[in-house]
Amino acid sequence: MKMNRLIPATLCAFAMTFSGCGPQAPDKPATTPGGGGTAPAASGDKPKIVFVSNGVASFWTIAEAGVKKAGEELGVDVEVHMPTGDEVEDQKNILEDLITREVDGIAISPVNPDNQMEVLNKAGDNTKLITVDSDAPKANRLLYLGMDNYDAGRMCGQLVKEALPDGGKIMIFIGRLEQDNARGRRQGVIDELMDRPHNRDNFDEPGKEIKGEKFTIIGTLTDQFDQSKGKANVEDTLAKYPDINGMVGLFAYNPPLILEALKQAGKLGQIKVIGFDEDDVCLQGIIDGTVHGTVVQNPYMYGYRSIEVLKNIIEGNDSVIPDSKFIDIPARQIRSDNVKEFWDQLKKLVGKEEEKPAEEKPAEEKG
Repeated sequence: MKMNRLIPATLCAFAMTFSGCGPQAPDKPATTPGGGGTAPAASGDKPKIVFVSNGVASFWTIAEAGVKKAGEELGVDVEVHMPTGDEVEDQKNILEDLITREVDGIAISPVNPDNQMEVLNKAGDNTKLITVDSDAPKANRLLYLGMDNYDAGRMCGQLVKEALPDGGKIMIFIGRLEQDNARGRRQGVIDELMDRPHNRDNFDEPGKEIKGEKFTIIGTLTDQFDQSKGKANVEDTLAKYPDINGMVGLFAYNPPLILEALKQAGKLGQIKVIGFDEDDVCLQGIIDGTVHGTVVQNPYMYGYRSIEVLKNIIEGNDSVIPDSKFIDIPARQIRSDNVKEFWDQLKKLVGKEEEKPAEEKPAEEKG
């Protein structure tokens, strides 16, 4: 990966695996292939860059903090849009509005790239378009910024193996499978638990039971970002499969819903929970021992780097686009031994006041 702009030291430390925190390179004419728009006027007007999420979740609130910080530090006029309701239709309306407004750059996490190809290509023809968090590889985008979701899914599968060394019955919970990132991470979990070789082209039908030597994946339940449905999926699973051993939540809100349903059923701590992303409830669950671990992305840096990369492209610095068209921001596994350090660092970045876990508060503060 090539990188030509200086990232603040604290951000480099948080990113950990980013490369090329190097000196600034001189600007070049805006000749980036495949991206519309023009370089900002020489008068010094700020470029206008918009970040579009695929829904509303704590994950995107963290990304928003990164977007705003980048806007402040890099001199960019930024906006964040989080679609609600029918996210596909909302994203379409948002993109069409941004095209009309002639913004300089857009970073988007597509909800359903196969069904959004027309509007994504239109955006790519009229401005500088990148995908972030979830890709649309067939669309007219300049690059994808995020992690390899298949590899991250296998990392999540490794956590399942740690939590259940003797194997067991597993249910997977996820928002939807239309997204490129969702399909990748789910398949990674499955392939890891089935001890298969790496193969990103694998795809197991979600409605079928998948049985391996040690693990049986009972199924995959989606909720389409409806959190009431997400919790009901957990409750239905508990009723139908009383002997279930583990639950895997692959969207940020899934682990908290799993924990809530398990608590109400009196089974908290009896069924192993493995999460994805860095929701506060999930991180607290790792501290409390009700969650074995989670695989975290870096939504703060997704937001920050999206603005940084687009600013470079808008100014004509094409060298920030790797030959692979992929800027990798690797995932991490969070367990009890590193959760507090990770959470403290995350709170500082998003501007939250430091809060000690419940068990660490002085005795007089406890109920």
